[in-house]
Amino acid sequence: MKRKYFGTDGIRGKVGEYPITPEFVLRLGWAAGKVLGQGGGKVLIGKDTRISGYMFESALEAGLSAAGVDIHLLGPMPTPAIAYLTRTMRARAGIVISASHNPFDDNGIKFFSAQGQKLPDEVEMAIEAELDKPMGAIDSACLGKAHRVVDADGRYIEFCKSTIPVGMQFTGLKVVVDCAHGATYHVTPNVFRELGAEVTVMGTEPDGLNINRACGSTHPEALIDKVKELGADLGIALDGDGDRVLLVDHKGELVDGDEILFIIASARQQREHAGLSGGVIGTLMSNLGLEHAFDELGIPFKRAAVGDRYVIELMQQEGWDLGGESSGHIICRDRVTTGDGTVSALQVVASMVETGRSLHELKQGMNKYPQTMINVRVARKVDPFEFDEISTAVHQQEARLEGRGRVLLRASGTEPVIRVMVEGQDADEVREAAQELSSIVENAISE
Repeated sequence: MKRKYFGTDGIRGKVGEYPITPEFVLRLGWAAGKVLGQGGGKVLIGKDTRISGYMFESALEAGLSAAGVDIHLLGPMPTPAIAYLTRTMRARAGIVISASHNPFDDNGIKFFSAQGQKLPDEVEMAIEAELDKPMGAIDSACLGKAHRVVDADGRYIEFCKSTIPVGMQFTGLKVVVDCAHGATYHVTPNVFRELGAEVTVMGTEPDGLNINRACGSTHPEALIDKVKELGADLGIALDGDGDRVLLVDHKGELVDGDEILFIIASARQQREHAGLSGGVIGTLMSNLGLEHAFDELGIPFKRAAVGDRYVIELMQQEGWDLGGESSGHIICRDRVTTGDGTVSALQVVASMVETGRSLHELKQGMNKYPQTMINVRVARKVDPFEFDEISTAVHQQEARLEGRGRVLLRASGTEPVIRVMVEGQDADEVREAAQELSSIVENAISE
């Protein structure tokens, strides 16, 4: 059955536009409580720093309480922290109020199971079925109670530090951390400080409106400038909910998710103990250079559909522990159950400390193919291959590249855009092909 509300990453949209309204989120809390709260137990709620988070937190709390479920409020916490705390606090489920890397006037609701993983499709369908029923409230004596978790950040900080070797110190390293005015603002800088690094912070003054604005992993330009200005060893760019990360080396060069995957995988392969288990999962968007680098190292590599949900599913099928996306969603499945920007950054810095090599040196084993991606904004969700002129144009560009590159068109699962990606050996040819294709996509869909 086709899902009515849930997308690839929960339910997301513009605040005030259905279904991201207080009334709907109230009913969503009730429906989720009916499905997830059966048999008692508690549900955790965390959020990022968007101003609308207060409103939706209250709505979810009321709906869950009406269904007889106890609520534990975490306040602003990174998405991966909520997944971790859901598991370690033995909650029935965790709920995240966030729109990740989107601007402040978007928001969304996503769920984690008791195991700290994305909900199975059948559970999401059960919640949707409850949403179509009238909302009520159980007997007053059985209503759920709300509690504030006061040590959530401390618990998560200790967990993050536990993901690198015991006793390892980052003393002497100069690190710039950009928290995108998001949920990591009170967590990630402290993780690196407590490990001995000299930390300079950016994007740690959230006001409810500035999340992801000209900062963080979607806008790393200011971080690049700061790293070069301070002569720092590296910069860490997180997104608003902390589940993705990009890095900046000491030369001011951006290190994307593909390069982060390469660094972590090659470091694990070289270790005698606790090495790489199996291979690595990427996505259809992963750079060809990553695939070729893994071929040279003898590391198996497979591609999943775009979205950390699908990466994790394929990791589980293969029994592999490492996967991720070029956008910076990195999953170290032997340490976390979902993408975690802070933990991923720690794995890279640990490799720097172990080898005595700079971030710039560590990424040299991978040569990226030139890649251009253009986002074509659309008014509604649409499959671009429904249009004959788009299909024809894609086939023409693939023939033009003659096996020297590839073309990928896909509708985003989180934003109203069509992503046009072209990759190949010649940068000018790639850029020209992407621009031509994006113009055809824009004209076809607008008509």
